[in-house]
Amino acid sequence: MTDLQGDELNANDNGRPAGAKPTVAYLVNQYPKVSHTFIRREILALERQGFDIRRFAIRGWDADVVDPVDIDEGRRTRHVLKNGLLPLVKAVLVNAVKRPLPTFRALRAALAMSRKSIRPLPYHIVWFAHACQLRLWFEADGIDHLHAHFGTNSADVAHLVHLLDGPPYSFTVHGADEFDNVLAMSLPRKCGSAEFVVAISHYTKSQLMRQLPQADWQKLRLVHCGLEEAFFAPTFTPFPQQPVLLCIGRYCAEKSQLTLLDALAALARPEVRLVLAGDGDFRPLIERRIAELGLSRQVTLTGWIGSDEVRKLITEATLVVQPSLMEGLPVVIMEAMAQGRPVISTYIAGIPELVQEGRTGWLVPAGDAPSLTEAMAAALDTPSDVREAMGRDGAVRVRERHHIDTEAAKLARLFTKGPTG
Repeated sequence: MTDLQGDELNANDNGRPAGAKPTVAYLVNQYPKVSHTFIRREILALERQGFDIRRFAIRGWDADVVDPVDIDEGRRTRHVLKNGLLPLVKAVLVNAVKRPLPTFRALRAALAMSRKSIRPLPYHIVWFAHACQLRLWFEADGIDHLHAHFGTNSADVAHLVHLLDGPPYSFTVHGADEFDNVLAMSLPRKCGSAEFVVAISHYTKSQLMRQLPQADWQKLRLVHCGLEEAFFAPTFTPFPQQPVLLCIGRYCAEKSQLTLLDALAALARPEVRLVLAGDGDFRPLIERRIAELGLSRQVTLTGWIGSDEVRKLITEATLVVQPSLMEGLPVVIMEAMAQGRPVISTYIAGIPELVQEGRTGWLVPAGDAPSLTEAMAAALDTPSDVREAMGRDGAVRVRERHHIDTEAAKLARLFTKGPTG
């Protein structure tokens, strides 16, 4: 038997030699995006482990990103809507000719998913067209597996691609808003046909268990969002002489910057500075509230910044405060702890799985400004050496639970072997 014949006998279904790592497509609704650095880290970590990762997104080619790595990711991403709707119409027709029964099956599923959806029928028709375009691209690229982030429309499209006789798929569920309308988002349907479903925290996994048939629980896998090695500080950076509180994230209701401003005003310590790193729709409300409370001398708004600037701000802060009303598990908390900074956050979702009250930070009820004021006062009054020890404990904990190479290796095993891997 020749070597060529041996290779053929040991090849997988896509003609790759046995043992070869699969080619994986990543699908995100918008990529790159300032708030999606955790997806970028995951992709790059998988590539370091030898996987061929192809990036696909519905939107994002014109994203307002400032990080050089995100700009490079944008160049490496293929965007479905970049050339308008006409190529999507052509993709539907091509699929209808090449594979009529799967095309009808996918269209019927799109119509069924629209009936109780929070999105009207035209959205689902467009998502069906997205799936048709991606099916053609995946066929040309030899994609072995499709992984989507978020259980929303990106998972809808992944499900439809699969019905078009596309590759097996999986998706990561982050939680909170994805559980607001579980049935309207057809989450049980999408989980039912997925190869496996990733939850980023035990909380997220538990909420999926509430909504899925018990037979599908075995598909659920825990894979945390993670940080690259460069984010872990080799040495402790001393706290600033003047107290600085740092809050990082999109300006929106969920991140609760307005509650933080009320708590800061009640703290009545004019020497304490607050940096709100980010931007978003709530900026006018935040600026108005700062003026109403007379906090203009204490509060700084940065606008969107890159990951290097985020890291610098963390090392210049005394504490990182994330008073979120709704979350999965904020990556910024991991980033703060990796830099040796104690955290003040809320008792919601996956946050208590990482932040330990009295050991690595402080936890308060969400939306409770007086409790947040008390926690800020307690943290600022804690001796510096005790805060430093808390920061060191936090850095150890986040390294153990959220190093991206460790977490990506879990995904690698799933991509290679499926849910039982």
